[in-house]
Amino acid sequence: MTSTTYAYLSNNLIYSAMAVYTIAFFAHAIEVSFSVHNVEVAAGADTDNSATKFDFSRTQRSGRIGTAMMTLGFLLLFAGVIARGLSAHRVPWGNMYEFSITGALAFSGAYLYALAKYKLRWLGLPVAIAVLLTLGTAITVLYRPSAPLVPALKSTWLAIHVSAAIASGGVFLLANCVAATYLILDRMESKGARKVWAQRLPSLETLDQLAYRLVAFVFPLWTFAVIAGAIWAESAWGRYWSWDPKETWAFITWVAYAAYLHARVTIGWRGRRAAWLCLFAGSTFLFNYVWVNIWGSGLHTYSGL
Repeated sequence: MTSTTYAYLSNNLIYSAMAVYTIAFFAHAIEVSFSVHNVEVAAGADTDNSATKFDFSRTQRSGRIGTAMMTLGFLLLFAGVIARGLSAHRVPWGNMYEFSITGALAFSGAYLYALAKYKLRWLGLPVAIAVLLTLGTAITVLYRPSAPLVPALKSTWLAIHVSAAIASGGVFLLANCVAATYLILDRMESKGARKVWAQRLPSLETLDQLAYRLVAFVFPLWTFAVIAGAIWAESAWGRYWSWDPKETWAFITWVAYAAYLHARVTIGWRGRRAAWLCLFAGSTFLFNYVWVNIWGSGLHTYSGL
């Protein structure tokens, strides 16, 4: 196939992935609504047991459909990213559009991994929303036609540095979702018992530990991404560090997550304080991705779109 054919194929695969993620969103939304109804039914003693079992089976079926669609969407998005790279004869990380679709892929891949390992299907709805928002922004605001790399990006370090950053970002954002869930449930419990819809969600201790494990798992990779970026900067610009806005915020993100891990390990921060610190660290990553890339200026090609 020609480069143009691959480019059109990539676009169609991205659109198809969005359609499938939309189905996943509705399936998980129905699952949540059925779950709330089931808990309300279980709380009342005057409802027919057979109806309760029927609603529970519908909840399970909706959840399985949502998971299947999330998996299919991931595969379609993966194929779309590969086709984008084939159309340009390079790794598909040369601009914000490509970074965004690959970032959505990493985020959904992190969710599917956590789903298999930790049974986190309850995160399916917010993950589907986040992926759809990212892809929608990518195709409407950030889209750029497939083209060769600018000279500054023609380096092996593009594949090494950016892939590490994208993978790290996907896991960081998943940890943010967990930390945000912790804070919502913690606030709810501070006012009394959990609301009906929240009673099926994990305990606060489980959420606290999961956020920590996700950050601890991927922090070494983010450290490598920052170091790889400095090495690439030296080969491209003759200096390891120039306090470019994107470099600076990448370092701020590293410091924030290092502070989160340090606070947990050395001074025993748990629960609410740790969750807020995790969210703060994640917000620095999102600020770098959104504000610095789109409105910032500097040496990086992603800036000043």
